[in-house]
Amino acid sequence: MSRTTTASRPAAPAPSARPRWRAGLYWTATALLVGECAIGGAMDLLRMPPFYPVMIELGYPSYLSTIMGTAKIAAAVVLVAPHLPRLKEWAYAGVMIDLLGAIASTVAAHQPLSGLVAPFAFAGLALLSWALRPPTRRL
Repeated sequence: MSRTTTASRPAAPAPSARPRWRAGLYWTATALLVGECAIGGAMDLLRMPPFYPVMIELGYPSYLSTIMGTAKIAAAVVLVAPHLPRLKEWAYAGVMIDLLGAIASTVAAHQPLSGLVAPFAFAGLALLSWALRPPTRRL
């Protein structure tokens, strides 16, 4: 019977020894997502084109623009704020619901499929940001 010592096994990397590229990719994806939420939210609140006219054309009530704009700006603030892991989960969920709703509305209204590029791209960024978030930003 042979004995295995702990010295012969490789040590597991410490949780704080996360690769630098991972942190860089997280912050890049998060910054782009936060920018979209902040700018898109402001445009919704101000009822600016191109989103507001499309929302009205799709048959949504005009007050939805105020609700969506406020929610997007709140999500942007929460995603960059330190700590608040539970609110971050809600913010990511809200962003995904918004983007999936945009995709579903575009398809249901038989709009050009080119209108799906941006919502799919930002949904991918949201998923990437969520998956790569550091342990301090997780529940």
